[in-house]
Amino acid sequence: MEWKGRRQSSNVEDRRGASRGRFGGSPFGRGGGFRIPTGGGMRRAGGGLSIGTIIFLVVIYFLFRAMGIDLLQVIEGGPVNMPGFEQTDGSQAPRGSAEEEEMKAFMATVLAETEDTWHGIFQANGEAYQEPRLVLFSGAVQSACGFASAASGPFYCPGDRKVYLDMSFFDELAQKFDAAGDFAQAYVLAHEVGHHVQNLIGVLPKFNEMRQRMSETEANQMSTRVELQADCFAGIWGKYTEQKGLLERGDLEEALNAATQIGDDTLQKRTQGYVVPESFNHGTSEQRMNWFKRGFDSGRMADCDTFSGPV
Repeated sequence: MEWKGRRQSSNVEDRRGASRGRFGGSPFGRGGGFRIPTGGGMRRAGGGLSIGTIIFLVVIYFLFRAMGIDLLQVIEGGPVNMPGFEQTDGSQAPRGSAEEEEMKAFMATVLAETEDTWHGIFQANGEAYQEPRLVLFSGAVQSACGFASAASGPFYCPGDRKVYLDMSFFDELAQKFDAAGDFAQAYVLAHEVGHHVQNLIGVLPKFNEMRQRMSETEANQMSTRVELQADCFAGIWGKYTEQKGLLERGDLEEALNAATQIGDDTLQKRTQGYVVPESFNHGTSEQRMNWFKRGFDSGRMADCDTFSGPV
């Protein structure tokens, strides 16, 4: 993919290292996170805390002080500065290796291209596109959808309208799933942005509402349709990218191969040697490849209706 020298999105939060070096606010929560032991036959001091509790708190306070952590700052909701780790709030992004920085620049460029594509499509329909943010993290991250580790893979959180990505996933994509290539990586991000589009047009809110009343099998079937539509939306982005003349020989094949390698049937065969169709929730390799290709060939959202008829 021809991407160098093109616009990079400003909607990127770099939290690499933040999961190790910074806790946003109080890790104990407010009003019930870290529970203080009380009562239990201890004598009260002045009708308030017991003597034992006071001694316990003093000991805990100095233990944390010895570790370089100010508990008073934690209780007030401030950041916890862990000695020996770099702090980051996303405004001054940590720098990694030259390879990592190039990958970050590539992701920011792909995100910008998705912004241009979806702004154009929404405007053509008389609507305004609201851009998502991309959060780069390492190891683990806290989102509005909860705590997630890198093992979860890239994901989109409707609660904060952010895409979360540990870039080490691309090493796994290439080495473990045999899906190397920059356009394979771009497909992954475009798929997650596809979920953001679904959130904006009401597909995700409706699915989350319906899922509460579904059996596990029914929810898996509906989840498959949601995921395949995100693949189709990623294909639409690929179509517009091709029209700009940014695709190189083999790029489309890289994306189709990635879609194939992460199909439910292929993943289950690789990990357990057999498939359980009723547990599929993303689609088979053939389905994922077909719906990406359908979006790529058409470039129209109307052709990405995975909810009518068979998939």
